[in-house]
Amino acid sequence: IYNKSSPFHSTITLPEDMPQIKGYDFNQGLDHKALLQSFLTTGFQASSFGQAVQEVNKMIEKRLEPVQEEHESCDSHTSASGCTIFLGYTSNLISSGVRESIRYLAQHRMVDVIVTTAGGIEEDFIKCLAPTYLGDFSLKGKELRQQGINRIGNLLVPNDNYCKFEDWLMPILDQMVLEQKTEGTHWTPSKMIHRLGKEINNPDSVYYWAYKNDIPVFSPALTDGSLGDMIYFHSYKNPGLLLDIVEDIRRLNSKAVFAKSTGMIILGGGLVKHHIANANLMRNGADFAVFVNTGQEFDGSDSGARPDEAISWGKIRMDASPVKV
Repeated sequence: IYNKSSPFHSTITLPEDMPQIKGYDFNQGLDHKALLQSFLTTGFQASSFGQAVQEVNKMIEKRLEPVQEEHESCDSHTSASGCTIFLGYTSNLISSGVRESIRYLAQHRMVDVIVTTAGGIEEDFIKCLAPTYLGDFSLKGKELRQQGINRIGNLLVPNDNYCKFEDWLMPILDQMVLEQKTEGTHWTPSKMIHRLGKEINNPDSVYYWAYKNDIPVFSPALTDGSLGDMIYFHSYKNPGLLLDIVEDIRRLNSKAVFAKSTGMIILGGGLVKHHIANANLMRNGADFAVFVNTGQEFDGSDSGARPDEAISWGKIRMDASPVKV
């Protein structure tokens, strides 16, 4: 049947250990661990998800390895962890119920560094003051505007929530300005988030647990949201607050430079993705990386760029096995 002129070619001999596509058999009952493991051989993005789980498990195993104890000054950026895990996420994840999963990670010290956007900060605190509601993607913007309701996809946030946020935040900003003037406190976005996590004093908050567990949270565009609005309004009432982003970039980059090894878990794109990846460039690349986003690479954006592009920049090491889902 097969010859040089035939459109068919004989199949090469495939490796015996090559994975075969097979899904989960529910006749065996429901075993959640086995179900998740079956994703590896399900194909398409399920297999990418399974590979991402393996990559995260490598980070955890490396993180748990014993490391040689070193004398550390209070200003040292050296990590006692075998793998410093950087978690980045966009604000929509905090607006949604994924917030509770992120809070769990901070509560149980499962990550070492967090990077997010302004919305990823403020939405956490606002939810401690008033709830976000489930709506619909098709609700009309004009009608919602007239009703004093803001839409985030199919989530609804009443204007009253932001009024409560303002009432909570303004006295804290007053105190920050006072401490800056009387004690010489040098504020940065990460120090401000640390302070807000202390002030919220609510175990439902991601940043309450980041404060409790001394997990630094970086947000270089902290003014790009309701927090920025409040800082803007406050600057007329009580001017003078300064936030130093230079100190924060030194601190973030040093977390990568002085780490034994690093892992990146980046949920979404934009600023958080590049900020973490660029910090890891300073150490010649992360050892482990998982990207989860809906971006595509053909517009040349960093958001949609595949991990292989990050390798070309030195943001992921050449011998790494990064995964994009």
